[in-house]
Amino acid sequence: MNLCDERELRPLLERHGFRFSKSMGQNFLIDPEIPAEIADASGADKSRGVLEIGAGVGSLTAELSRRAGKVVSVELDRALLPILSETMSGLDNVEIVPGDALKLDLSALAAEKFQGLTPIVCANLPYNITSPMLEKLILTPCFQSVTVLLQKEVAERLAAPEGSGDGGAFSLFLRYHMVPELLFGVPRDKFLPRPKVDSAVLRCVRRTTPAVDAADEAYFFRVVRGAFLLRRKTIVNSLAAALPELSKDSIREAVRACGLSETVRGERLTLQDFAELSRLLM
Repeated sequence: MNLCDERELRPLLERHGFRFSKSMGQNFLIDPEIPAEIADASGADKSRGVLEIGAGVGSLTAELSRRAGKVVSVELDRALLPILSETMSGLDNVEIVPGDALKLDLSALAAEKFQGLTPIVCANLPYNITSPMLEKLILTPCFQSVTVLLQKEVAERLAAPEGSGDGGAFSLFLRYHMVPELLFGVPRDKFLPRPKVDSAVLRCVRRTTPAVDAADEAYFFRVVRGAFLLRRKTIVNSLAAALPELSKDSIREAVRACGLSETVRGERLTLQDFAELSRLLM
């Protein structure tokens, strides 16, 4: 069965009485070339165990199984389980795990399922859980890389260069831990049902060490988030609101000491700028 052929996919879903859930952000790929391209981009091979978040009907899962040592797909929608039992039949290196990936201990899951393999992630992420799921994956250090299909606008923002003005606190959090790369776009007409926006594939490779030396990581990210609290305001005003224990004058002095203008906005700072600024503000 061609799981990306709408003429075969619709009867499959109807036979199982499946209905798309908007709350779960379900959009299935209907171009067979896209799952193959995503699987290739992930770097999956026989030495790697791939965690997939949301199997859908298994179009990407099947492509990953052809490349990886093992594929474990976490699927929240129990209505898809009988469909996956049918579509994944005969793929011995695929395991479907019912559950909510946001609530599971992914480190423990990887340790249990991927013994002797290098864990990576590859997924067509449901739009409604993009940020919390990415954050969880970033903070699960066993995953060497994360390759995901996201809304194009989100992917572009996450891949934006430091200080370009296009990124935000989360993109800097991502770059601190990983090296992101925007790979290719996927038009909205490649999905069923058709979403309102285009998508893109983002690959993130984990750094061996953080991008910068943050003296106090928790405080460093408090400063990063604070710089974007009032995004249209200067960094001095934004940090004054985010760090009430500090006077505006002390913040202004620290910004100047970093060689920055006190009128600069947080979006223009690099990770190194924030590392230096957070040390001065501590």
